[in-house]
Amino acid sequence: MTEYAPLDILAFGAHPDDVELSAGGTLVKAAEQGKRTGIVDLTRGELGTRGSAETRAVEAAAAAEALGLVVRDNLGLKDGMPEDEEKAILALITAIRKHRPRTVLANALYDRHTDHGRAAELVHRACFLAGLARIETSESDGTAQNAHRPLHLLHYVQDRFREPSIVVDITGAEVKKYAAIACYSTQFHVPGAAEGRIEVPSASDLATPISTPDFMAVVRGRDITMGRYIGVASGEGFESRTPLGLSDLSGLI
Repeated sequence: MTEYAPLDILAFGAHPDDVELSAGGTLVKAAEQGKRTGIVDLTRGELGTRGSAETRAVEAAAAAEALGLVVRDNLGLKDGMPEDEEKAILALITAIRKHRPRTVLANALYDRHTDHGRAAELVHRACFLAGLARIETSESDGTAQNAHRPLHLLHYVQDRFREPSIVVDITGAEVKKYAAIACYSTQFHVPGAAEGRIEVPSASDLATPISTPDFMAVVRGRDITMGRYIGVASGEGFESRTPLGLSDLSGLI
């Protein structure tokens, strides 16, 4: 029988780099605290203007190391996600049952990129359905999986501003977060990235909203803004569809 140690946090992203940009600091901090963390990318990002599915796979592996992940998988769903919804949800359920996370992070509920909101809804449904024993799934070796429902599902903030339900203090984790983002040298403006790394297309030929030098300033500005909500240098915001409980108030900042 296949056995996997449960993850404390499993983050889903519609594309490689989604999680790094919006929840990378949270994963770094958790890993530094000894927690088991992982990312499952839904697609290979093959529709992206810059780079390719192959280069993004190399970048994602490097970013996983920078974040201190114990797991990084890719479901190989079609970018743009036009395929059968049942297939996508069953793939997500299988991943949730495989890794048995306590907390799941997912894309923003609404965002500039239409894949993000759709992925958020698919993960939301899969987290619930993964707890139903009558939905049968199996590991790659054919071993039947047990039902598992994560305790918490949080949606990270992406391009469009969302009022956070909670903010995680990522002060001190920024260096590793931005190092993980810099691994995606085909996607973002990374000074000197072409030196000994994946060759970067000319930004003048393949400019995108995320390939300009200004974009990283936006990411940093969002981290500062979220941090200001709770009086710290840097933060990452998350939205919850349900109330979040505390055993007592001592953990509040």
